[in-house]
Amino acid sequence: MKVVIIGGVAGGATAAARLRRLDETAEIVVFERSGYVSYANCGLPYYIGGVIEDQADLTLQTPESFFARFQVDMRVRHEVTALHPDGKTVCVRNLETGEEFEEAYDKLLLSPGAKPAQPRLPGVGLEKLFTLRTVEDTLRIKDYIDAHRPRSAVLAGGGFISLELAENLRELGMEVTIVQRPKQLMTPFDPDMAAFMHGEVRRHGVRLALGRTVEGFAERDGGVDVLLKDTDSLHADMVVLAIGVAPDTALAKAAGLELGLKDSIAVNDRMETSVPDIYAVGDAVQVKHFVTGQDAVISLAGPANKQGRIAADNICGGDSRYQGSQGSSVIKVFGMTAAATGVNETAAKQAGLDADAVVLSPMSHAGYYPGGKLMTMKAVFEKGTFRLLGAQIVGYEGVDKRIDVLATAIRAGMTAVQLKDLDLAYAPPYSSAKDPVNMAGFMAENLAKGLVKQFRTEDVKDLPRDGSVTLLDVRTPREYAGGHIEGFRNIPVDELRERLGEIEPGKPAYVICQSGLRSYIACRILAGHGYEAYNFAGGFRFYDAVTGDRRLVEAATACGMDR
Repeated sequence: MKVVIIGGVAGGATAAARLRRLDETAEIVVFERSGYVSYANCGLPYYIGGVIEDQADLTLQTPESFFARFQVDMRVRHEVTALHPDGKTVCVRNLETGEEFEEAYDKLLLSPGAKPAQPRLPGVGLEKLFTLRTVEDTLRIKDYIDAHRPRSAVLAGGGFISLELAENLRELGMEVTIVQRPKQLMTPFDPDMAAFMHGEVRRHGVRLALGRTVEGFAERDGGVDVLLKDTDSLHADMVVLAIGVAPDTALAKAAGLELGLKDSIAVNDRMETSVPDIYAVGDAVQVKHFVTGQDAVISLAGPANKQGRIAADNICGGDSRYQGSQGSSVIKVFGMTAAATGVNETAAKQAGLDADAVVLSPMSHAGYYPGGKLMTMKAVFEKGTFRLLGAQIVGYEGVDKRIDVLATAIRAGMTAVQLKDLDLAYAPPYSSAKDPVNMAGFMAENLAKGLVKQFRTEDVKDLPRDGSVTLLDVRTPREYAGGHIEGFRNIPVDELRERLGEIEPGKPAYVICQSGLRSYIACRILAGHGYEAYNFAGGFRFYDAVTGDRRLVEAATACGMDR
């Protein structure tokens, strides 16, 4: 059996190695357009910033090492220019010699990945305009920085690559501005959770131009003007386009393979395309979202590697199935860690799901053990069933391990309430006896049992201030004096029982504290005395961060830039 693989990075390299482990006699040929195979895409920004010092560390395997271990013919700088499914051949061009030839196959695996989105805008192609997707892109950026010592950069786009690159360019001492069409960074997160990332990048001197559309680029004064719609242009010494990626499927389209969302390659759960003996994996394929069941294109390394393994199994006569992607991800944002899995609340509602969420602010480990830091956690679930749909966490230590627990819970089909039953490891330096994941479950259980009702940030502005409801802040007077929501009166929770006479019976009470715990206790006290009480999800800390960020974003939208 002869297997030809197009693309030798995540999915293609994984498939090649798996094929060899399953079939010692198969002939395996990999064509990779770039000069590198099996390299660490996710490490590219950190090489630019000098965190990864040795270029060789970006490359997990070389063609020579891959052949030595797996006897796989890895041909770099070879571009496949056409597929001929009827004749089971591919046309190939050697990019170094210009030679063109045909290669026959018994099985063909497409792993072309994705390409940086290149909008048709004036000025695209300028010398000081960069993209970051391959090792070659990385070397071009790093060589430019080393040679010209630019002092400023504009990053167009607010996703993973842009945030990682912003951090690394700031570490090099550059002024950095991020331009993003949506009014938030990192759209896998809800806007309220993204607010904490906005605060972190601002604290490190990154300027944000959110809600702004790039209309083109122009050379001026030795740099580049980034032309923005309805506001002044931005000027920088260099610009990096990081506005997303698109499936690289021109070959598949030309060969008549069935396509899906965004011209991605349609595959079944065996990673088979619409054409017999042709498989496809990675960023170029359409998959099912594990949570919603809807078609999706999810460009992440983890799914690509799993799909490569599954395709290899099936090429060798097995019956492996891909169960769908849920988009689990984590990112370092300067000193902060942000992670997400499943769908966020915004996406859940767009998918037609009746979603709600609990928000909490637990410590990374036991509060009495030194060094604990707050994290903000949001667990999204379906109303009624309490099926766990997704989760987001922003914080410092312990974020990654909690998101992995929650990702596993989603994969296992658990409800938000069942999180309370998870038996998680505890020692004071690492966690609390009631782990944050358990706490999310306790909160969901309270909602499910009707022990508490909640109100959210978006509800606050519509609460009447005419005395028809009771608005109550149960923090200490000192906390209250440091900032509070207009119209909320202060009765500390520890004084509440003695001061119930100050709260008019028969009126609903809306209660807030710093994190949501004391206000929950206050709600239970009020309920025990016949009041209808609602607890604020997330507490004043959450409300203040989210509304403060919204004010900054709206003000920046009005003038074009964070000030």
